[in-house]
Amino acid sequence: MIVVTGATGQLGRLIVEKLVTRVPVDRVAVSVRDVQKAQDLAARGVRVRRGDFADPKSLAHAFEGASQVLMISSNAAATGGDTLAQHRSAIDAARSAGARRIVYTSHMAASHSSEFPPMLHHAATEQMLGESGLAWTALRNGFYAASAMLLLGKGLQTGVFEAPPDGKISWTTHAELAEAAAVILANEGQYNGPTPPLTAAQALDFGELCDSVSSVLGRPLRRSIVSEDEMRAKLTASGMPAYAVAVSLGLYRASRNGEFAAVDPTLRKLLGRAPTSMREVIAEKMGRAA
Repeated sequence: MIVVTGATGQLGRLIVEKLVTRVPVDRVAVSVRDVQKAQDLAARGVRVRRGDFADPKSLAHAFEGASQVLMISSNAAATGGDTLAQHRSAIDAARSAGARRIVYTSHMAASHSSEFPPMLHHAATEQMLGESGLAWTALRNGFYAASAMLLLGKGLQTGVFEAPPDGKISWTTHAELAEAAAVILANEGQYNGPTPPLTAAQALDFGELCDSVSSVLGRPLRRSIVSEDEMRAKLTASGMPAYAVAVSLGLYRASRNGEFAAVDPTLRKLLGRAPTSMREVIAEKMGRAA
């Protein structure tokens, strides 16, 4: 039994959708906080059980019979929770359930010294997995392309994208990272430990993204550089919590340091085709031809 956690979230649901095309549906189970949101999966024959990383006792039932557990990373820190405590609970529950392997949604820039706070959690979780006694795979996912579109959102309205100096980022779609995860789950043992970076074929900075948007839309989106202090003041004045401000500024700082710039052919090999380019993502989002 392959148990997928967080299966009503954007990435988790896509992983389940891809996984049931590769393994018999009666080998797929999901652990979700709200079972009502997964009734469509239950109707298709997926085993649905309540499981919440913040409620360790619930995980014993949710993970029962697991051979592999796909552990979607927690974002608890964004709301003041303890991400690592939740990950530890999930690892302990997978081991108690007799799972052979945990597959974890990590990130290409996972590091104990990253300027981007979530990477510290990924690195610490990979360390916990290495000490767990279980086989494990860390999916070193590229940066979500959807995040680029979210960050560009205000600029699309005003015609100016303001941010501190940045560097290149390997933007990669949720759908293709989900498909890669499903392939790896269906072929257990293909990767042990961290995978190579799972990225699209090109890394782009925000200036290049703005140029692509301008080309697709036929109207300019100008890249404007502001200082970190100015950006921090604007984000704080908008009511953004301190942790979110640190994450936002850390993205630009880490990208300047080259943390997200790597590109690698592994995702292409797993998909059997070229990953979607950011120009294609932008064109689809804008309803235009690439």
